[in-house]
Amino acid sequence: MSQKIGVFGGTFDPPHIGHLVAALNAQHVLGLDLVLFVVANVPWQKVGSRQIAPVDVRVAMVEAAVADLPGCEASLLEIERGGDSYTVDTLAELCDTNPGAELYLIVGTDVADSLDTWHRPDEVARLSTLAVLERPGSEGAAPPDAFRTVRVEAPLVDLSSTELRARMSDDRPVRFLVPDAVLDVWLGAARSGSAMSELEATDG
Repeated sequence: MSQKIGVFGGTFDPPHIGHLVAALNAQHVLGLDLVLFVVANVPWQKVGSRQIAPVDVRVAMVEAAVADLPGCEASLLEIERGGDSYTVDTLAELCDTNPGAELYLIVGTDVADSLDTWHRPDEVARLSTLAVLERPGSEGAAPPDAFRTVRVEAPLVDLSSTELRARMSDDRPVRFLVPDAVLDVWLGAARSGSAMSELEATDG
């Protein structure tokens, strides 16, 4: 049987329980052998309005988040490739390195209906099957017709990295919203002054 790989990309600034709930439910429903948390190098669609944590901090947070989750790994493919991060390039590389594997691109309904704005969306549709999870405020949103799609039922977690960053900046509690191991990395980076970089983006 061919290997089934879930591809879950993001800025992960920071990764939170919503990300983990989405990944674990996709893994369960689809019988995925592996879920890759693909950390974006430069999220080209998001550059412009805020600073973003350095790559090494975001990688450390994702590694901490998935350390105890069987079948889940942090992926550095986009960081090692450098430059702007395009999902289509990541899928193509995974196809080359995992011949015969079935790739499932894990996305929320909040982005599903805008996939035709992505870089080379026709190739994204050819290389993968979308695993679409409902997101609060965008329930029922559908991807373009060209995409093969499976729906993944999961608890709705109304949480975003944007909200978490705001809570941190206001000294509001974030415990239980992010794994303790992630929080340790995040706070450590903040104390060392390495929590932000020159790269600007809109959301994690």
